[in-house]
Amino acid sequence: MKNAWWKVLTVVLLLYTVVMGLLGHAPRLAILNETIRNLYFHVPMWFGMTIILFASVVYSVRYLRKPSDRLDVLAHHTAVTGIVMAVLGLATGSIWARYTWGTWWTSDPRLNGAAVAVMIYGAYLVLRSSITDEQQRARISAVYNIFAFCAAIPLLFILPRLTDSLHPGAGGNPGFNKYDLDNNMRLVFYPAIIAWTLLGVWITNVSVRLALVKHKLYEKQLA
Repeated sequence: MKNAWWKVLTVVLLLYTVVMGLLGHAPRLAILNETIRNLYFHVPMWFGMTIILFASVVYSVRYLRKPSDRLDVLAHHTAVTGIVMAVLGLATGSIWARYTWGTWWTSDPRLNGAAVAVMIYGAYLVLRSSITDEQQRARISAVYNIFAFCAAIPLLFILPRLTDSLHPGAGGNPGFNKYDLDNNMRLVFYPAIIAWTLLGVWITNVSVRLALVKHKLYEKQLA
C-alpha cells in the first residue's frame, strides 16, 4: 500500500476532473459555450500522450544502448498506451469540432497533422507484428519508435503554428489563456493533466507486468 499512493492520487484526480469538468462552473464564451468543458479531457490527453510517448522513446534509446527484454517490453507497451491516448484525443477533438465548427473533421492543419502522427504510430504496430524474430523485432521497433516520435512532434506542435489554424494559439488565434478570464478553469485543467498522465502510466504498468509474466511463462515452457 505504501507504493500505491500515486494510484490513489490518480483516482482522486480523475474523479475531481470528471465531476468538476461536467458540473463545475464554466465561462460563457461565444461559439464554445458548454463545449469549453472538453478542455479538461481533450487537451490533457494530448499532454499525457506526449509525456508517455517520450518515455517510450527513452526506453527505446536505452534498449539500443543495452538490449534487454524488459526494456523492449517497456518501450512497446508505453508506445501502445500513447497511441490509445492519441486516438482518444482525436475522438474528443472530433466531438468538440462538431459542436463548435459544425463538422466532425476539417482541413485544419493541426487535425491533419495529428491524424498523420497517429498513422505513423499505427505503422509501428504493424511493423512490430510483422517481424517474427524477437531480437530483430525489438531492434527495428526501437529505431522506428524514435523516428515516429521525431516525426510526430513537428506534426503536432510546430507545423500547425506556421500556418492558419482554427485551434487556439495557432495561426493568429489567441490561446485559451488570452481570452479565458475565468481562472477557476485552471484549478481543474492542471490537475486533469496530471490525472490523465498518471492514468496512462497506470495502464502501462499493468500491461507491462502482464507481458513480463507471459514472457516468463513462455520461457518456462521452452525449458
